[in-house]
Amino acid sequence: MKIDRQLGILSMLLQKENITASYLSQMFEVSTRTINRDIEALCKAGIPIVTRQGVGGGISIMDGYKIDRTMLTHDEMQDILAGLRSLDSVNGTNRYGQLMEKLSIGSSDFMVGNQSVLIDLSSWYKRSLAPKIELIRRAIEQRRLLEFLYYAPKGESERTIEPYYLIFRWSSWYVWGWCKDRKDFRLFKLNRMENVRISNENFSEREAPLPDLRDERVFPGGIRVKALFEPDCKWRLVEEFGPNCFEEQNDGKLLFHADYTDKENLLTWLLTFRDKAELLEPEELMDELRQSILQMKNKYEKGK
Repeated sequence: MKIDRQLGILSMLLQKENITASYLSQMFEVSTRTINRDIEALCKAGIPIVTRQGVGGGISIMDGYKIDRTMLTHDEMQDILAGLRSLDSVNGTNRYGQLMEKLSIGSSDFMVGNQSVLIDLSSWYKRSLAPKIELIRRAIEQRRLLEFLYYAPKGESERTIEPYYLIFRWSSWYVWGWCKDRKDFRLFKLNRMENVRISNENFSEREAPLPDLRDERVFPGGIRVKALFEPDCKWRLVEEFGPNCFEEQNDGKLLFHADYTDKENLLTWLLTFRDKAELLEPEELMDELRQSILQMKNKYEKGK
């Protein structure tokens, strides 16, 4: 919706000193003409936005400006606050709390008593994750190369990237950047990154496409799975795949069907159910599952 996009533009202008129209058009997936109309609408609403042409030019908001909260409805302000509080939950700082002050709502009733939506984006790895996020933010802002040790299914390796975006997706944090080794843009999961450090070397900003994070693009469903689960597994199936992923049988068992991307992850996932899951399809994976169970059995019998 237009109002949502304009609020998003305003939020970005409050956080960044200078933004180009082409950058905003890419972020919001609209034309630069639409962005220019949005900027004009914000100016008509009384927000002092300045545009500068030429090298180093762009769109910015007047220093010291604060939004009159009467231009936003109570529900709109609650949505903004919930989002800002969630970002502070990641790194334990008050950076976005300070942004709330910029919005002129620090002492209003929006801040107390009426907070019905609480979002915590932190994870079990918050202690190690927060410093990484802060370090990557600095590297992005300063246009400095980022170096780290990365753990991948095929082994670990040293990587050097030009970082462009921090992304929260699939309940995890990622950094999107140009990998000097692969000569292409890559998505790196922060939990797999160790010894993260900012290089002294700057990089020239290149045209960075936004990552295509559609589930079907990142996780193409190449394996059609059918399995039978015991009734007390229902809560896990609903939590992980939704209520439409199974059909309840006459005996109460659950006939599960879904598309899965990775064979190893599928086998590992099935084993977490122990004897409460029976793989029915694909048949070629049933032998591999049997072999895995036998190998585990033999390993534990050796210790007797």
